[in-house]
Amino acid sequence: MRRISAVVLAVALLSPSLPTTSLAAEQAGISPETVTDYLHAVIEAHRTFYTIHVVERLQKDGMTTAAENWRAKKNTLPLPVQFLMESNELAMKTGTRVNYRLISLWPINPLNAPRNASEQSALDALRKHPERSVTGTVQINNETYFQAIYADHAVSQSCVNCHNTHPDSPRKDFRLQEAMGGLVIEIPMGR
Repeated sequence: MRRISAVVLAVALLSPSLPTTSLAAEQAGISPETVTDYLHAVIEAHRTFYTIHVVERLQKDGMTTAAENWRAKKNTLPLPVQFLMESNELAMKTGTRVNYRLISLWPINPLNAPRNASEQSALDALRKHPERSVTGTVQINNETYFQAIYADHAVSQSCVNCHNTHPDSPRKDFRLQEAMGGLVIEIPMGR
C-alpha cells in the first residue's frame, strides 16, 4: 500500500498535464454588481442584527438607550446609523477603499442627503422599485468607482419611532418595512 501511494505521489508531482493552479486563479473575476450585492447582504445583516437584537432589545428591557450623543453619555449605545458610519470608517482604515453610507430624501442629519442629482434620482427610483438596486459608475478623487444604491428599510419599530419623533426629522409618518432611504456602496474599479 505504501508503494502504491509513493507511485501516485510521484506521478502527480512529475506530470506536466495535471493542473498546477487552483480553480480560483482561473476565474476571470467577479462582476462589480455581484461584489456590491455580497457587501450589501453583509452590511444589511449586521445592521439589522444590531438594530433588533441589541438596540431594540436593550431599550425594551430598560437597560439602556441609543442616542446621537452616545460618546458623551455613559451607558448609551450608538444609533444604528452611527453604527454603520463607524463601521465604514473602520473598514476604510484597512486600505480597501470600499465606502458605504446611508442617504435619504428626508435626512435627519444633513450629511446624509444625496450628494448629487444622480443619488437623488436613485432614491426616487428606489421609492418606486425598492427591490431593485440602482447602479453606475462615479468619479471620486479622479478615480472610477462602481456605485450601487439599495433601498434601506425600517427593520424595526424603533427605527420608525426614532425618525417619526426626532425634532429634526423632515418627515414624521414612516411605517415599518418602508424604504426610508438608500444604502450607497462604492468600490474602486481599478486594480
